[in-house]
Amino acid sequence: MLHASGGQAAVPAGQAAQGEPALEDYSLEQLADIVVTSVSRQQGRLSNAPASVYVISGADIARSGAATIPEALRLAPNLQVALTSAQEYAISARGFSSPLANKLLVLIDGRSVYSPLFSGVFWEAQDVVLADVDRIEVISGPGGTIWGTNAVNGVINIITKSAADTQGGLAVVHAGHRYAGAVVRHGKRLANGSHVRVYGKRDEAAAAPAEGPAGEGGGVGRRQAGFRLDWDGADQALSVSGDLHAGALRASREPRTDFSGANLVARFDTRLAGDAELRLQAWIDQERRRQPGVGKHSLDTADIEAQVAMRPGARHALTWGGGYRHARDRFENGPILQFAPTRRRMRWSNLFVQDEFAVTPVLRATAGLRLEHNDYTGTEVLPSLRLAWDHAPDAMLWAAISRTVRAPARIDRDMRLVDPRSGGQRYLVAGGPDMQSETARVLELGYRAQPTTALSYAATLFYSNYERLRTLEPQPGGALIRNLGHGRARGLEAWGSWQLMRGWRVSAGAVLQDVDTGVAPNRIDASSLLGLATNDPRSYWMLRSSHELKRGLAAELLLRRVARLPQPAVPGYHELDARIAWQYRPGVELALTGRNLLHARHPEFGRAGVRQLAERSVFASASLRF
Repeated sequence: MLHASGGQAAVPAGQAAQGEPALEDYSLEQLADIVVTSVSRQQGRLSNAPASVYVISGADIARSGAATIPEALRLAPNLQVALTSAQEYAISARGFSSPLANKLLVLIDGRSVYSPLFSGVFWEAQDVVLADVDRIEVISGPGGTIWGTNAVNGVINIITKSAADTQGGLAVVHAGHRYAGAVVRHGKRLANGSHVRVYGKRDEAAAAPAEGPAGEGGGVGRRQAGFRLDWDGADQALSVSGDLHAGALRASREPRTDFSGANLVARFDTRLAGDAELRLQAWIDQERRRQPGVGKHSLDTADIEAQVAMRPGARHALTWGGGYRHARDRFENGPILQFAPTRRRMRWSNLFVQDEFAVTPVLRATAGLRLEHNDYTGTEVLPSLRLAWDHAPDAMLWAAISRTVRAPARIDRDMRLVDPRSGGQRYLVAGGPDMQSETARVLELGYRAQPTTALSYAATLFYSNYERLRTLEPQPGGALIRNLGHGRARGLEAWGSWQLMRGWRVSAGAVLQDVDTGVAPNRIDASSLLGLATNDPRSYWMLRSSHELKRGLAAELLLRRVARLPQPAVPGYHELDARIAWQYRPGVELALTGRNLLHARHPEFGRAGVRQLAERSVFASASLRF
């Protein structure tokens, strides 16, 4: 049976649709059979994927008590997640962390949520019912051959469950220090054999503390509703889903920012002759954002793509396809932030092919190429080559070489920051009309193994060489965005999991990295003074314990450490998150969750005196399945 579920694949046998068992109750052998799709666009075992990929399961998210997508992403040891303000975050992989981080591609059920305004993600505008998430696949490293430009340092693919796996009702409420929210979801089977679910949710986070005279940072409120319909046949499958959302960011001394949006996604899978499979996907997305005194932005996007997966021989697995995206972008200029032109139509088209073939019974190679065209820089070439050596039944050594790019966004070419003292006649920062794509050439060497049924681990060495990085070159009267930067990032990612006993698992992960950037001779980069180019810790690590204390009572502990950030300087810190959950009766769970328990408050990103602080918080939650 085909599954048109945004890449969703089967989880280990025995998982129930209603009461998903805790992931630590599976053996690590079953965990190795978890299916991932983000590496090759085809279903494959995680243990066989020649890439640095970490999977956050739906059970992981549930046990952590995460209430937002960024909180769930803290579970991935290969991501650096830092709170910047309210529900705004700097999230990155392998360096280049910033609130305007632009080298990480994020997908929700195959729909790209990066903004072509700045090539990044408005994290406060992204939300799903976390109880409906099947898994989050986090790839650190280039994914341009499969997913296109902007997948430079990583890909986050959030994959939700089929409506068939979310039948019945669910109600969740949570409340605590500065935070409250509720979710209601219901799923049912229709007469024609298809399944549908609908949901509504609301969250409110009050203003948090900030450094300096402001004393109070920003708060956020969100409302969202949506649906999903799935129909599975013997040789065909169809999925249609949609969401509506609206919210506001509030700060004590700034006008509030209102945002809203809607999307509709449709996927159709069918089996072709010769055991080939065809997937057609189309989506439309509408985003609105408005801040008085700054400007108003609206973006309408339509995307369609086709993909064919086939086996032209016993030793080959071939995937090829293409797509087209069209966006209509409009900006109503404010007195300071302005775009010229204020309206722009943008188009992207692509063709890609990837072949995974067996060189020998234990040596596999994956070669891929993507050609992607955009309006700013024309056609970009994104090749990759991966080798995997299965030198033992439960161990694999792999290597990869890739080229990927970050294409210019509206902010790079068309933006103007106007000096308010000049009456609109002088700019502080202006987009560069000759801004080109940033490029990266990446080498990776990885190892993944499960030496015993109770222990598994993975490690990756990486080296990335960057050219034409975005810079701000001082000019008479202002600064111009240029491609005068270069850099390199090198480091080690490692994580593992140890099943101490049935019902108790300990997981750990760490990243050691060195990110260096510079500019062309006799040039000056003003952005480095502000920390816009990169502000990354040299290391960060996490240690997580998932423990079934007794039947119906579970505890989760997450200890994390982030080293200091250099510029703007942010002290390094340790923090502890904890959750204890009690299964009061079948279908009813009560839980208490604590965040940042080691410190009353601490900074994670930004300049001293104006940055918002992460603070200690505790909230209670109750969930009912019916």
